[in-house]
Amino acid sequence: MMRATCVLTVASLSANRAASSPLLSPAVLTGAATLTALGLDTDRVRFYAEPAAGTSEAAYLSALTESLKDSGAYAHPNSEGSSSVIVAMNTLIAMLTLLLVAVAGLGVLNTVVLDTRDRVHDLGVLKALGMTPRQTVGMVLTSVALVGLVAGAAGVPLGLALHRFVAPMMGDAVGMDLPDSFIDVHSAPVLALLALGGLVIAVAGALAPAGWAARTDAARALRTE
Repeated sequence: MMRATCVLTVASLSANRAASSPLLSPAVLTGAATLTALGLDTDRVRFYAEPAAGTSEAAYLSALTESLKDSGAYAHPNSEGSSSVIVAMNTLIAMLTLLLVAVAGLGVLNTVVLDTRDRVHDLGVLKALGMTPRQTVGMVLTSVALVGLVAGAAGVPLGLALHRFVAPMMGDAVGMDLPDSFIDVHSAPVLALLALGGLVIAVAGALAPAGWAARTDAARALRTE
C-alpha cells in the first residue's frame, strides 16, 4: 500500500534545530490545489509505504534505497509516531483507563456489598435449607453478570458513536480532515473484548462480597434483621 502527500515545510524553525532533528520540523500537510494557488511546485516529495506482513524492514529499506539512488531520493523508517510526546500521551491514556476501570470496579463492589447485607437474612434461610458456599458465590456473581453484559453491550456502541463525533472535531480544531482510516480503528475482535469488559468488571467487583456471603454462618445470618 502506498500513500503520497505534498509537504510544505514552515521556515520558522531554526536551521540548527532542523538539522539536528528533521522529523521534528513543523510541516503543513495540504492538497495539491493549495500549493498550485500559491504558485509552488506540486510534485509529491514524500511517500509512505507499508510493506506486506512478514517483510524484513532492513532488507526492504536497503532494496528501496538502492533502486532510488539514481533519482536522488532515499528511504528511511517512519519514526514520526514514536516521539516522546506520543509516548507520554499513550501513557496518560493508559493511566486514565486504569483509573476508570478501578472506579467502575469499586462502584460495583459498593453496590453489591450493600445489596448483600440487605439480603443477609435471606442468605441465612437459603444456607439453612442446604445452599453450599459455592452456590452462594455463584448466586451473587450471577446477580451482577447480566447487568455487566448489558452495560458492556450498550457502552460499546455509545463509545463508538462518541468517538466518531469527537475525533473529526479534534481534527478540525487543528485544521486537518482526518480520513476514515484514522477513525475506524476498532476491529470486530477488539469490540467484542470491550463488550465483555463490562462483565469482567462486574464479576471482579462482586468477588469480595460473594466471598463474604459464602463465609457467613447460617445461624448468625438468621439472627440478623
